[in-house]
Amino acid sequence: MHEPLTVNPTANGTADRMANRTWSGPFRDGQGAAAFTVFVIALATLLGAWYFQFVLGYPPCPLCLQQRIPYYIVIPLALILAIAARGGAPRRLIAAGLVVILVAVLCGAALGVYHSGVEWHFWAGPTDCSGPLGDLNSGGSLLEQLQTPIHVVRCDQAAWRFLGISLAGYNVLISLAMAAIAGYGLVARRP
Repeated sequence: MHEPLTVNPTANGTADRMANRTWSGPFRDGQGAAAFTVFVIALATLLGAWYFQFVLGYPPCPLCLQQRIPYYIVIPLALILAIAARGGAPRRLIAAGLVVILVAVLCGAALGVYHSGVEWHFWAGPTDCSGPLGDLNSGGSLLEQLQTPIHVVRCDQAAWRFLGISLAGYNVLISLAMAAIAGYGLVARRP
């Protein structure tokens, strides 16, 4: 008689290696996860701002453009830190990068608070986007000025609000969330 054919799953050791391996996620600790999370949030926020500008037709004011500067710093830095953390870079190097991210997003939050205050008329904004129009005689004749349209986007008027919060207000909330995540990455311990 024939004996039944049995398959030994550990014959080549694959099942044993897989059983002994624990899943720790794509990052070894909270630093890499924090950097990657900040990268995703910052990229999504900047893409959202571009969507409002180019698809929905809301041109940004000068303060809106200034609020984007921290994102231009944070996005590539957070991606580099996430890749470096995944590759096993020294924790101090990742921590130094997270400090730069923390400072940048807190500056972005401060700009957002300032812009929100200008929109709510708590304080005056920059004269180039919230002050009175300049002297009409300074740029040539009135007819020449009328032929070259100038569209000043006002910093003191919110172009869009949801739940009473403008885009500048949402920038404050998002920046503070990214600051909290970067702060978590700084204090996260190795597993």
